[in-house]
Amino acid sequence: MTADVPSPSAPPAGSRRPTADELAAAYGRTVPDLVGPGTRVLLCGINPSLESGAVGLHFASPSNRLWPVLHAAGWTSRRLRPEQTDDVLAAGLGITNLVARATARADELDDDEVRAGLAGVQALAERVRPRWVAFLGLTAYRVATGDRRAGVGPQDRPTGPAGTWLLPNPSGLNASWQLPRLAEAYAALREATLPVG
Repeated sequence: MTADVPSPSAPPAGSRRPTADELAAAYGRTVPDLVGPGTRVLLCGINPSLESGAVGLHFASPSNRLWPVLHAAGWTSRRLRPEQTDDVLAAGLGITNLVARATARADELDDDEVRAGLAGVQALAERVRPRWVAFLGLTAYRVATGDRRAGVGPQDRPTGPAGTWLLPNPSGLNASWQLPRLAEAYAALREATLPVG
């Protein structure tokens, strides 16, 4: 069951968005993986946005719907902000990317880059040992694995020692998945991580 889906909103008062020059300088920067010893699910984005590259935080763009979706899906008790990394880890979540370098749009990546990124995600899963690796983006996962028929939900192919789950990308550019439907998909993964009984 999912909670009411909050609308994405502007960043909290007092937070400063990167300038155009800072965003331009963020091209190619990387954002460190966010993982901890209690990581049950490793969320794997496509690659960092320029805003993420500029501030060094995953899913930092205000238009990104990951944070309201995680809350609505029951992963978090409230809507988190990108800088609340301790709360992300406390929820049993970690975050990484298929491709480490920041770009303005994921379509700036070539297919070889996306395919090459899979090995890094597998190595991270070997080290962190989550129960699931959840790829956030159908097209990127299909390119990375060559599985053109992969759909939302659990996949037959493991990622290192972890099961693989495919989720829609929470980006605001993914208009075919509105917030309630996104929350439902993310809640299904959460339910799969709960103890049976």
